[in-house]
Amino acid sequence: MLSCVYRVMAMNEPFERAVSIHGATVLRVCRAALGAGADADDAWSETFLAALRAWPDLADDTNVEAWLVRVAQRKVVDVLRGRHRRAVPTATIPEAGEQHTDAVGDLGVWDAVARLPDRQRLAIAYHYVGGLPHTETAQLLNSSPDAVRRAAADGMKTLRRILAEPDNPRGLYDHE
Repeated sequence: MLSCVYRVMAMNEPFERAVSIHGATVLRVCRAALGAGADADDAWSETFLAALRAWPDLADDTNVEAWLVRVAQRKVVDVLRGRHRRAVPTATIPEAGEQHTDAVGDLGVWDAVARLPDRQRLAIAYHYVGGLPHTETAQLLNSSPDAVRRAAADGMKTLRRILAEPDNPRGLYDHE
């Protein structure tokens, strides 16, 4: 009887500790994948709501940080799917045939990461920010470790080029 009561009490305290220890990492992953803003904050909240529901059934030997990053990945995918279903408000209506190029002038690192192609952005977010090995990142992205490693390397190369040339008028997606 006493062990059952202890187990219930222990489940509340470690989850709170997990939030305080891993919350910043999960937020960085969400922001790296979605950009800073409400979507990333919502994904973070949804991650911890889902984690709280699953917490009592979590195996004792689980790598909590990796598990939380995987939960966050699913929430990021939900947000990305939702973005494609809703209209994006804009102050001006572009003229027909007008091409928009994203100049990188004063972008910060997270803005630059957010503008990478999906696969590169997610590979960087899960591997470099979330700390997952390429093998686990590959599982999250339904890919191979070599493809994820390549996507992360390409993303880092693009980021280095962008941040080294902040006045590059060609835009983010021009490749050499």
